[in-house]
Amino acid sequence: MIFDNHNRPITYLRLAVTDRCNLRCFYCMPEEGIKYLPKHQLLTYEEMERLVRVLARLGVSKIRITGGEPFVRNGLMDFLWRLKATEGVEELHITTNGVLTEPLVPELVRIGIGSVNLSIDTLDRERFRQITRRDELPAVRGTLDALLENRVPVKLNAVVMEGKNIEDLPLLAELTRDHPVEVRFIEEMPFNGEGSHYPVLNWTHRRILQELQTLYPGLKRQQDSPFATATTYQIPGYQGTIGIIAAFTRTFCGTCNRIRLTAQGTLKTCLYDNGVLDVRALLRSGATDADLTAAFLKAFAHRPKNGFEAEQERGPVTESMSTIGG
Repeated sequence: MIFDNHNRPITYLRLAVTDRCNLRCFYCMPEEGIKYLPKHQLLTYEEMERLVRVLARLGVSKIRITGGEPFVRNGLMDFLWRLKATEGVEELHITTNGVLTEPLVPELVRIGIGSVNLSIDTLDRERFRQITRRDELPAVRGTLDALLENRVPVKLNAVVMEGKNIEDLPLLAELTRDHPVEVRFIEEMPFNGEGSHYPVLNWTHRRILQELQTLYPGLKRQQDSPFATATTYQIPGYQGTIGIIAAFTRTFCGTCNRIRLTAQGTLKTCLYDNGVLDVRALLRSGATDADLTAAFLKAFAHRPKNGFEAEQERGPVTESMSTIGG
């Protein structure tokens, strides 16, 4: 196991396989979309597999595949099979918007995917269209049904947006009544290609909790895992749980065990940094595995203490979450 300069273990890699997406979510990118990278600027699957092998030897055991939307990249399923067979990879998870995922669920089960994070910000078709700028809610609901039918552990990610989906908090929370899912309400972050939508973020994790406690006075705090980003609660008598993620307030930085590799091969040791290592350049300049290992260890030894320090070092956030890696 490896540790950063703040004695936090690094065991979890979020690996983006593409910057492309088939939705245009309000909180992720401008309506006109972003300028996608040409294919040759993206890491190949072979390059990603090599990096995972190097990181697995350093102690990274959990991989989450992100994007963009992972399933828009051709060849993803074969890649997942190979990753799952990589020595040292104990857990393989995926985050998806669900538009293309439903028919692939049985194969994901055979691969041994540990869980699926499904992005769904509303259960209302018109609000979904307004938020994502696409009319794809039936496809996403189909994916959710398939995941539940196949007993795949699933977390539903909902970004809380003032004036967009506040009325969906109780509708989404009610999904936990009859289903063993975790509905996670996430503070909106400024990773939308434009910067913050609000002068002040009113719907912080505290206000989200207050709203839920008003709706469900018996809401009970649950025990969270050591590296959890969500604070978890349960409505008595309900099968599932509710999580609240302080993604903008950044209350969980002290236990962060995550690093990110963007689709273009940039290492981010914090969501809010500007990228600390051009791994693609190293790969394509002939770096050995020993060279890659040394570069990773150097980056981990200079990791910011928290997201505020990382943001202070890089300046205002302007990129889209699609280019960062979910």
